[in-house]
Amino acid sequence: MSEAFTARVWVLGDDIDTDIIIPTEYLALKTIDDMKPYAFSPLRPELAGQIQPGDVIVAGKNFGCGSSREQAPEVIKALGVRCVIAKSFARIFFRNAINNGLLLMECGGVQDAVQEGEEIQVEPGRAITCGGTQYPVAALPQNLLDILEAGGLVKAMRKRNGLE
Repeated sequence: MSEAFTARVWVLGDDIDTDIIIPTEYLALKTIDDMKPYAFSPLRPELAGQIQPGDVIVAGKNFGCGSSREQAPEVIKALGVRCVIAKSFARIFFRNAINNGLLLMECGGVQDAVQEGEEIQVEPGRAITCGGTQYPVAALPQNLLDILEAGGLVKAMRKRNGLE
């Protein structure tokens, strides 16, 4: 999770709640893969089909607000999104995302500078570069990096306890 990468950007606004990320009516589907086509459908029905593995979502403030459903970060990860960058995250979503191995980065300036479809350079825990401007980001604590590196909390605990 610490290596720099370049990614195509999908831009979303403020207050993207978990009902937008994965609407309630699709939670009854059997698997996250079954849910994937419906991600973000209340806001942009075509988006789930356009996201490619390695893409990044850039959003405004309060991303992941609403209910605490774990399917929200799971479906984003299942779409192949490498990272979500937002001005701020709802705390429960932040922790659910980390526990599911989805990298999140808080950064206040990128959302106002980036255009959808643009490529940005992401250096986790250091900076995001877009349009020639570098935006600093705070580093995540080591314990959260360990969880991300392992691919999620369960895998990190299995590794820590010598089960993997």
